[in-house]
Amino acid sequence: MAKKSLTAASADRHDLYQRSVQNAEFEVELLSRIYKQHTGRVPTLLREDFCGTGLLCAEWVRSKKDRTAFGLDIDREVLAWGQAHNVDPLGERASKVSLRDQDVLVPTRDPVEIIVGFNYSYQCFHDRPMLLRYFRAAFQSLPKDGIFMLDMIGGWESQQKVVEPRKLSGFTYVWEQADYDPVSAHFLCHIHFEFPDKTKLKKAFTYDWRLWQMVEVRELLADAGFAEVDVLWEGDGEDGTGDGVFRKVKRARNDPGWNAYLVAKRSIGITRVK
Repeated sequence: MAKKSLTAASADRHDLYQRSVQNAEFEVELLSRIYKQHTGRVPTLLREDFCGTGLLCAEWVRSKKDRTAFGLDIDREVLAWGQAHNVDPLGERASKVSLRDQDVLVPTRDPVEIIVGFNYSYQCFHDRPMLLRYFRAAFQSLPKDGIFMLDMIGGWESQQKVVEPRKLSGFTYVWEQADYDPVSAHFLCHIHFEFPDKTKLKKAFTYDWRLWQMVEVRELLADAGFAEVDVLWEGDGEDGTGDGVFRKVKRARNDPGWNAYLVAKRSIGITRVK
């Protein structure tokens, strides 16, 4: 029997988000490589902040038998969805993932080697005191050789009103930058989904952010106590878009739109390996 086409009525917005935005396998490999370069060890303990459906937590545990992960979020509905669709299917390994209704501003005491704040979610903090409070909570939750990773977007195109559709299997993902205020750096974005039958999921997700600049974030990480903050910059593909390869840089070209990761380290001088 042929698979029915997705419609706005039949589609699940969390499933669509995971399929169009996230690449958990890539992130697990990246985290493993960066942590091993920093310590010489293969990491096993992950905390995912603003975890949403916990997809990264689940992929982390799936990737190696001895790995555990916990995710923090304050949206109970999305945590419940993630438990049912990402964690429970792990079977015996499901017990190694804990998705918690908990504020990321509160430090945790669980053993952890890596903390991540991906999908630009920390931009929900609109002022310096709140973002610094979050970074200090992350710092206090890590051991001396732990790392804290964030992703970033920027470039002058990120400050423009933009609607960018991208066709995927069975639906179209639409990223909309609805508003940017240069006075406050307030950044309002939406994700929409469109389907072959012309139905749409308008504003399936809305993001009320501040578009933080890299220098601001790096300075705040230093103020929080981190000893070193590396910048991993995405290279250019043949078509002019990003190639998905992130390398440590000291300087970068001011592209119209760019993606990067920040690696904040509690301490420096740890053994590094290639």
